[in-house]
Amino acid sequence: MRYLTPENVYFRLHHIRPRFKNDVESVLLYIANEISRIPKLSNDDFKVRFNDAIRLYPGNIVSKKKTIDNWRTEISALFGLIQKDFVEKMSWPSSIAIKLSDEQDLVRFFKCFLYYFQYPGGHVKPYSVKKMIALGIKFKPAQYILKILESGEIRTGGRFSINKAELTHCVFNDLRVTRDKCSCEEIVESLINNRKNEIDYDWTGDVIRYAGDILDYMVLANLLVLHGNDYYINWKEREAITAFIKNDSWFTGFDKYYNSQENIPYRQLEAEWYDYVNTYLGPNLFRTDVLKYLDVDESSYQALISSSIGEIESKVDVDGKSKTKDIGDLGESLILGHECMRIKLGNREDLIHLIKRIPTHLAIGYDIQSVELDACKRYIEVKATISNIPANFTVYPENCFTHAKTCTIRTKTCS
Repeated sequence: MRYLTPENVYFRLHHIRPRFKNDVESVLLYIANEISRIPKLSNDDFKVRFNDAIRLYPGNIVSKKKTIDNWRTEISALFGLIQKDFVEKMSWPSSIAIKLSDEQDLVRFFKCFLYYFQYPGGHVKPYSVKKMIALGIKFKPAQYILKILESGEIRTGGRFSINKAELTHCVFNDLRVTRDKCSCEEIVESLINNRKNEIDYDWTGDVIRYAGDILDYMVLANLLVLHGNDYYINWKEREAITAFIKNDSWFTGFDKYYNSQENIPYRQLEAEWYDYVNTYLGPNLFRTDVLKYLDVDESSYQALISSSIGEIESKVDVDGKSKTKDIGDLGESLILGHECMRIKLGNREDLIHLIKRIPTHLAIGYDIQSVELDACKRYIEVKATISNIPANFTVYPENCFTHAKTCTIRTKTCS
């Protein structure tokens, strides 16, 4: 039997979906870095500068203007990376864009994004906002999801999960939740009963995508962990999860228009929304402990740990938190240690002296000069950020920087 949300309480929540969602971390880091360099400009001039930056992202150089415009709209609307004054017709980089550029902390960025995210909000188009207000919807998805999972664990006495289809049909598309504030305990009982009775759900990608997005962003924020199709609460982030569950913040700009015939000043409220999502949360809330992400296997990487731990310890504050400006240095130290170990395990210790870190001021396009086991040179550019996604490596085996055999490894995280 298939579960169907009753028609009289069905309404599908949605939000802007960036077409780069599968590469969202790389795009956000790039855009935050580029946009933070743009000064406060007129809306038109800022748009031109922003579009130029987007076009330089790999793969966009031949994109049509409409595609570039869509990227700009999706990035700014969903993630609030631009703040605007519609009276003065000026735009400037948002404080969260600048903070992401400075800290390179994607985990904290997604926590802040989800902490404020709500329906209705300035991230959806005016006609959608109007519809949500007319229906009486007021909903903070990340908070509600965490409450469901916490309630489920209390109810079952063990780990409790939810999947994208369950969240879509039992929560996101049901006005009894998004409007009438159905208790999390009721949702848990419904999920348990549906599982017991082997009720299935529509898993069509287009159907589950919006609830699925929020779950995926919560994984990127380290609030949830994913096993197969099931999302579980990540109690390693207990402090952050408690902050979410107790979060009583709400963007009140739309509130006066519920049960009102008054015209909604969308432009003005959009600017207020971007100010709201850029509200400063203080220096410590959601601050990421970098050491959690230095996930090095002891048996395989003992040499790497030994060679890097001294520098890591010297760059960690007394409270166990890393100074964000040192993240890049830590990443380079780890890769440097990795390269030395690789050469040693290849029985070419005679080549280790050729592995060198390149001083930043030389600005020659790579960070570490290394070697292959056959003594050919190897050039490595290190990109170190705080991320909940494992490190990835992209290798370009020929003609990266010289006519010799070379390669570039781009690391996404410090792990």
